[in-house]
Amino acid sequence: MSQVDVVWRRRRRRETRHLLVSVLPGALWIFIFLVLPSAYLMSVAFMTNGGFGQPQMPLTLDAFRNLAGFGFLGWSPGNLYTLWRSIFQSVISLGLVVLVAYPVAWYISMCRPRLRAIMLLAVVVPSWTNQVIRAFGWMNLLSPGTPLSTLAEKMGLIAPNMGLFPSDFAVTLGLVYNFLPFMVLPLYAAFEKLDHAQIEAARDLYASPLRTFFVAVLPQTLPGLLAGSVLVAIPAFGMYVIPELLGGGRSQMLGNLVASQFGEAANWPLGAAGALLMLLATLLGLVILRRMGRRLGGGTEMVI
Repeated sequence: MSQVDVVWRRRRRRETRHLLVSVLPGALWIFIFLVLPSAYLMSVAFMTNGGFGQPQMPLTLDAFRNLAGFGFLGWSPGNLYTLWRSIFQSVISLGLVVLVAYPVAWYISMCRPRLRAIMLLAVVVPSWTNQVIRAFGWMNLLSPGTPLSTLAEKMGLIAPNMGLFPSDFAVTLGLVYNFLPFMVLPLYAAFEKLDHAQIEAARDLYASPLRTFFVAVLPQTLPGLLAGSVLVAIPAFGMYVIPELLGGGRSQMLGNLVASQFGEAANWPLGAAGALLMLLATLLGLVILRRMGRRLGGGTEMVI
């Protein structure tokens, strides 16, 4: 073996050791505080519910049957309604967030550079406040007797003295408000890289504004849209605080169902089964968005 090969191998060993030393602390942290709890939670989902709610042997699928609505009194659609409400709320919230975030991100990208930083800060600053405090703020704004509730009463949207809170509308509004920055920022980053020559070309070819958007703007901003969709839809699906506070217990979502099973309902396996369902839904959503990015974009830049 030549001297050059010896020096090269020693250098590769040093680089490998440095890489391991750099990566090992983070990898241990993820393994101890993420992988092990997730593995324990998955195992709990297949255990039997004990007398005081703690999981115990033998292994069984009763938690998944209960999650599907099958109990000792027969079948009940309550849990399926909760799952459907979670899907519906996350999809509706995602759609509304996209409708609001697109013009906001476009407008910010067209402003002067100094003004862009201020407007981006205005979008992000509300998310620095605790989520519970923001939810209580919306509770005060939507309660009976407030201007918004009074306007809704005059328009015949709600009964007198009812208020907009608690309701599904309040939950949707809270979700849109909470996740709006997570869509604006990726879209703004995409708008900054926008090739305006394509937009001008579409206009020169007499394309309508809507046609111009779908042909010249949407394909270029698709990476930001897909990234924002991941950041909005997946957390919204398992949200707990906003449905609990703004829904007033009447708009329960999957996160509330899981929390109640680990709390007052004292059924840890059922709660673990619901958490496992949220995890599978997250993975499924990522796979779907990844395939959409490849099919619509065709390039690695759009792959999540």
